[in-house]
Formats: sequence, structure tokens, C-alpha cells
Amino acid sequence: MGGERLKIILSLTPPLLIIFTLFFGGIFYGFLQSLGYQPAIGKYEINFSAYYNVMFSERYAKLFWTGLGLNLWVSFASTFLAAVFALFGALAIRKTFFAKTICNFIYSLNLPMPHLVVAVGIIFVFSQSGLLARFASQIGLIGSPGDFPVLVKDKYGLGIILAYIWKEAAFFFIILMSVLQSLGENFEELAQSLGANKWQRFRYVILPLVMPNLFSASIIVFAFSFGAYEVPALLGVIYPQMLPVMAFEFFLNPDLNARSEGMALSIIIAIIVLLLWGNLPQLIKNVSTSLSDVSKMFTDKKDEQTKETKNKGVVHPIRIAMTGSKIAPG
Repeated sequence: MGGERLKIILSLTPPLLIIFTLFFGGIFYGFLQSLGYQPAIGKYEINFSAYYNVMFSERYAKLFWTGLGLNLWVSFASTFLAAVFALFGALAIRKTFFAKTICNFIYSLNLPMPHLVVAVGIIFVFSQSGLLARFASQIGLIGSPGDFPVLVKDKYGLGIILAYIWKEAAFFFIILMSVLQSLGENFEELAQSLGANKWQRFRYVILPLVMPNLFSASIIVFAFSFGAYEVPALLGVIYPQMLPVMAFEFFLNPDLNARSEGMALSIIIAIIVLLLWGNLPQLIKNVSTSLSDVSKMFTDKKDEQTKETKNKGVVHPIRIAMTGSKIAPG
């Protein structure tokens, strides 16, 4: 037994060593550069001046805090809306019907698309020179395409949010469909037999059941959208800029001294994402506890109803609810 365990450890050591070296080595070297350590240009002194310059200096403080606010707004809004659209879409088409396969295909169509392609698609469709603006102008809803609302390259990041919703809703949808189909409808039928309406069944039965998976997927989507560069670079404006775009511009600066500020921004982004990942287990634990309480409540109710049915010799209440008729004992 010990020999097999040692063999597994030895077989996993080389790939894990490469992963840890590349990941943590890159973070450690980036952290050193954020502290001003750049031997290539003769800088060996360790300090936190890059962090101070980025967050509190007169030149960059306003850019940083507005960019951080935009980052949080875009990430939270896009994650929440994508999760909501995917949840209601999964609930709408989870049952078997003739067009279910087609609906699944359409909903998941953009899952393999790169974010860069999605961003270009947003420009083609939602910009003031895009398809919607030209169509609205042709049918007389607006005077000219220039009168179309600014949804792309706006200061509120609406185009970025649209791109992330369009892309990440499919990711949520795949996860939620697998969860809902594995759970079945027993809990909902039991809740319906106890007199729960559609809203109560959704709030007290479906939502607690899917919430752990929904939380996990939300953290992944939030972390990605918080640190992604390509979509904000294509659909964002010069001011305010999201933090990944600001960090990349520091790297493009011909002055190599600015690289410390770029690394400081990257480390700040990484810290925020890691803090979210650190709180994820506790979030899932809390939700799982609530799920267990709800499941236990309905299981206890089901046991009580089973006992009553055996004692009184009546048909199970779920069957009564499904047929809509009352059956007298006997």
C-alpha cells in the first residue's frame, strides 16, 4: 500500500513541480518587480513606491480608483446578469420537449467562441455603426445611426458587460442544466403537494439546490472578467480604464521604470482574485448547510405523509396534486 502511494507521489511530482515553478515563480518575480527590483536597469532597492504611486499619487490615484470601481462594477454586473439569464434559461428548457436539443444548441453556441471574437461581434451589432443602429434607422425608430444609444466604448462599460453576458451565460447554462437534470423534480413535486406556489418552489427548493454550483461558477467568471484584458481593450474607453488595460499600458511604456507600476497593478488584481478564491470554500459550506436543512425539511415532510398514507389508506398527496382530484379513503 505504501509502495503504491509512493509511486503515485513520484509520478505526480514532475508536472506539479513545473506548474508550481511557473505559477508561483512568475508571481514571486512579478512581486519583486513591483517592489522596484529590476536588475536590468540597475535597480536593486526594495520599496513600495510603485504601490504608492499607483494608488495615492496625484498623477495616477484618480485613474486607479475609477478603474477599480469600473472593474468591480463590470465584473459584478456581468457575472450576476449572466447567472440570472442562464438560470431562467435552464429552468425554461430543462423538461423534455420537441425542440429541446435545438434550444440547448443555440444557448451553448457561443461557448467555444474566443472572447476576442465575441467583442468584435458586440461592435458589429451594438455600436452606433452596427446592425441594430442601421436597422433602427431604416425602420424609422431613430433619425440616423448616430442617434442610437452609446452601448460600445462608453464610460460605464455597458459594451464590456454585454460581451461577458453573451459569452459567460453559456458557461453558467451548461453547469446549471447538468445540476437540474441530475436532481430531477421530486423535491418540487413534494413542495407542490404541500401547497407551495411556483415562486415558493423556486425560492425554497430550486435555488438552494443549485446555489453551491452557481456560487462556484460565479467566482470563476468574476475572477476571469476582473483580470481579463482583451474585451476591455476593444470595447472600453480611454478614461476610465479597467485595471488590466492600465497595467498593460504601463508595460508598453518605453520607460522601463514604469514596469514596477504595471507589476503593482497586476499584483493588486491577483490579490483581489485570490481573496475571492479564499472565501469560496466558506461560501460553499454555508450554502451547503442551508441546502441540507431544506432537504431535511422536505424529507421529514415526505416521511410524515407516507406514514399518514399508510395509516389512513389514502392515495399519496403528490398524486392528488397531479390529478387535481380528491380521492376518498376506502
